[in-house]
Amino acid sequence: MIQIMEGTIFIEDIEIFLIKIKEMRNGKDSVILALDADKLAGKDHLMFAIEKAIDSFKTGRNIANDLGKEIMLYAAGTRQINRAMKIGVHNGKNNIVLVAIGEDVDLSEFDEITPKDVVQYEGSKNRDLMDIFNITDEEIKAAGVEKIPELVLERVALVDVLK
Repeated sequence: MIQIMEGTIFIEDIEIFLIKIKEMRNGKDSVILALDADKLAGKDHLMFAIEKAIDSFKTGRNIANDLGKEIMLYAAGTRQINRAMKIGVHNGKNNIVLVAIGEDVDLSEFDEITPKDVVQYEGSKNRDLMDIFNITDEEIKAAGVEKIPELVLERVALVDVLK
């Protein structure tokens, strides 16, 4: 079962926040992942990355040894975990999306997150998306700025080719 929670949060200490996530997973066969929603090109991008990561585990083609990290790799369109970390949450104000996969995960414990639609694609995300996914100005001139979400999905799909 996949659960998604999105909203805003102020993270005082990222290490403490990540420990909370780890403790919620402790002893459970589940994944909880926190991503910076400002670095996602919409719900299609997020769901495509989740599907690709789950499929890579089912077929034994996974890069990471953890489904959460694998989702992050696909969502960032890279095979390099240090590059994928750029789409994670950080200290300070975050537009956050939590992804939980598993049967006994309760995201309501994250009451510090103010619910808000933050994953949807908006033009204000363009510069970050271009930087993360190495989308060039030439590509934008050729395809049009409105095609950035499709260009991002293309990068996610290419992760399989790069393996």
